[in-house]
Amino acid sequence: MQRVVRFFPVVFGFLFLAATSQANSTAEAQQNSGCVRLDRVTASRATSNGIEIRSGAAVMRITALRDDVLRVRVGQAGELPEDASWAVLPASRTATVAATPESSDSAVGFKTAKLRVSVQRNPLAITVTDLDGHVIADQLPGRPIEYHGDAFRAYFKSPQDEHYFALGDKPGPLDRRNEAFVDWNTDAFGWQESTDPIYKSIPFFITFHKGVSAGIFLDNTWRASFDFNKEYRDGYSFGSPGGPLDYYILYGPAPKAVVESWAWLVGTTPLPPLWSLGYQQSRYSYYPEAEVRRIGARLRSERIPADVIWLDIDYQLSNRPFTVDPQRFPHFEQMIKDLKAEHLHTVVITDLHIAHLPNAGYKPYDEGTAGDHFVKNPDGSTYVGSVWPGPAVFPDFTQQASREWWGTLYADFVSKGVAGFWNDMNEPAVFGVASKTMPDDVQHRIDGSGFAARTASHLEIHNVFGMQNSRGTFDGLRKLSPDTRPFVMTRASYAGGQRYAATWTGDNSSTWNHFRQTTPQLLNLGLSGFAMSGADVGGFAGSPQSELLTRWLEVAAFHPIDRDHTAVGTAPQEPWENGTKKDVDLRRRYIEERYRLMPYIYTTTEEMSRTGLPIMRPLFLEFPTDVNGEPFDLSDSNSFLLGPDLLVAQSPYPDETDDYSVALPPVGWYDYWSGAEVDGHAGRKAIDNTAIKQQEVHIHPTIDTVPVFVRAGAIVPEQPLVQSTEQKPDGPLTLRVYPPIKPGDDCHGSLYLDDGVSYAFQKGDFLRVAFTCSVTAHGLTLTVAPRQGSFVPWWNQLSIEVYGQGKAAKSASASAAGASDGARPISARFDAEHHRITAVIPDDGKGLEMQLAY
Repeated sequence: MQRVVRFFPVVFGFLFLAATSQANSTAEAQQNSGCVRLDRVTASRATSNGIEIRSGAAVMRITALRDDVLRVRVGQAGELPEDASWAVLPASRTATVAATPESSDSAVGFKTAKLRVSVQRNPLAITVTDLDGHVIADQLPGRPIEYHGDAFRAYFKSPQDEHYFALGDKPGPLDRRNEAFVDWNTDAFGWQESTDPIYKSIPFFITFHKGVSAGIFLDNTWRASFDFNKEYRDGYSFGSPGGPLDYYILYGPAPKAVVESWAWLVGTTPLPPLWSLGYQQSRYSYYPEAEVRRIGARLRSERIPADVIWLDIDYQLSNRPFTVDPQRFPHFEQMIKDLKAEHLHTVVITDLHIAHLPNAGYKPYDEGTAGDHFVKNPDGSTYVGSVWPGPAVFPDFTQQASREWWGTLYADFVSKGVAGFWNDMNEPAVFGVASKTMPDDVQHRIDGSGFAARTASHLEIHNVFGMQNSRGTFDGLRKLSPDTRPFVMTRASYAGGQRYAATWTGDNSSTWNHFRQTTPQLLNLGLSGFAMSGADVGGFAGSPQSELLTRWLEVAAFHPIDRDHTAVGTAPQEPWENGTKKDVDLRRRYIEERYRLMPYIYTTTEEMSRTGLPIMRPLFLEFPTDVNGEPFDLSDSNSFLLGPDLLVAQSPYPDETDDYSVALPPVGWYDYWSGAEVDGHAGRKAIDNTAIKQQEVHIHPTIDTVPVFVRAGAIVPEQPLVQSTEQKPDGPLTLRVYPPIKPGDDCHGSLYLDDGVSYAFQKGDFLRVAFTCSVTAHGLTLTVAPRQGSFVPWWNQLSIEVYGQGKAAKSASASAAGASDGARPISARFDAEHHRITAVIPDDGKGLEMQLAY
């Protein structure tokens, strides 16, 4: 039992100073050896929100930002590093809650309403637990925090059954255990499953142990490394050769709570334009102008729903950013207008390397030079590196003035109607040098963003450079068109970069292994904050086999961003290419299904913008434990959830024809395609190609069907098929009701809608509707709540589809909310093939109730 002692400031301060003085000789010896080890507590003092500790000359401050969020800062020479961050929101970084000091003969620490922090005096070791005693973070015995010059490393215990997730788009399995990684944004064309590092540095990971989850974020933009059980079987560690030791601990205990706390700390993805959720067609490159028009016309003539055509670098004059080649695109502005008339938005690439063209009338170079906006060499000259346009200069995005100037460069494209922008090559990539990037000693001028004005080397800024590039783009677009939601795509970024841009997994390859790798990458990106993410569908490098392209397009219909993109010199891989008529029909069918699901997808996206919960989710995020309270199966890297209710059970080896099994969370499930309830009894055939046994679904893979399951108790909104998100659906809104397996279990759903383009939703011009259902042995009652918000939707009828039904309803009735004249009979049709009962009823937005009697 811990003994709690109240700290008295005067006495404590005297003891703190005395103990610090006694430790000087030890600290001096360590510094002389080139190593500073925080190996024992030599002094400590309570603060209002935590504790400050001395270990020789080193200082450590642990503070509570919230009852469930801690911050740990260390300074090896007695002073803490600058209190600033590119990632953490200022209000979160400076938040505080009161802490209660605790002390014993062997440890000092404090507690909050949710956590207890105990720092063992000798040897110094930090242990963080919740108030029930579950260990959240525990330093590895005998391995204190160590400094070797400016380099540091911190070590923690790793129980054998603890698992690790996030860290961005690192290739490899979903679970990071037994892996090691480096954060150094890298142009990694043709990366493979073992390649590291690649494009993004997101030094945040999630721990999961016996149903209890936490997050750890090392806020350090320098090259950093993370080791999970490589150096020490029973330990993980993180460190960097420079920069601050400044890390955060976020307590769950549920994984969802950790993700939401991460969003509170670094921000969420803003609500994107609706069109960015539609199907998108791209390649390197569509040119000349006639080819772009041909692709747009073919999408429409093939009746393949689509919203976006992307233009890669070949639309530019000699690859120079913010130019248009007048020979290849003689009517560029008219082309944009004509595509827009067909409800096709245009996204164009705008790389950050400005062609080095003095005295040539090239506006970006001339303005950037006049404004002193470019990155410098140590001698003060402008740094020049070779990229796509040849010799190029680079905006100094750590300067607020330079970011603001960069944003103005988009004015001409915005005025012409270009809808979105693609910031590629912003690791930053540089050609012809072994490092693939700028020299370490290139100088960046930090000005603004809460930092003290100073000059920093590229070693410090490299990992945040792409994030600040996309920040300049996003902020510039907001100024140019204040009531239009920007769409920015970035390749490189840092933690918190989701505030400014969506992302993708970079230059993947047209191989089965890369198709397989896509799911864990997107899941970990979502857990890392980048919920609006995708992969180059079909693969970028190389040409896919026709079956590979078909299966990739099928699964990508359930991804946050659905963009088919390929490299120069590869075979065409639009949906109508490289396949039989059956392939084209299947590809079209799944893209169509994405558009039918758009109300559900957009509702999930709006939730993401508020909470940080990703659109595409690992199973453990929704189902951290089974019915017995044990951790749910974490070995499945290929199944995923689209939103909270749709489970896509992709094959672990999609190029194989072998049957495979998927463990379904124990809540009850329906087959999305047939509508049948998935039964857990051995031997019973529940859906096509699927037999169920003891909560495990055995699947025989076919190219025709991606196995998709719906959680029992879900109500999924869908719409009639459209060819773009701008097309008004014709018909009723469909509510697909999947009753709970047991009477009394939860049953609910929701829908969010707005104009999909503007910020009018922030002023109340949105629609939000909640749906619930209740089940008894004799029937089902569906309740549609009154609409919230002022946005007027496109429907005036609801098509209610109740699944899992084996026979027609005995009766069906509906009534308006609060009606005093009772329910009126309605027609309900039974569809045996899809195991559903359907009723169409008017919807005036004031709320209603429908009852089915079995």
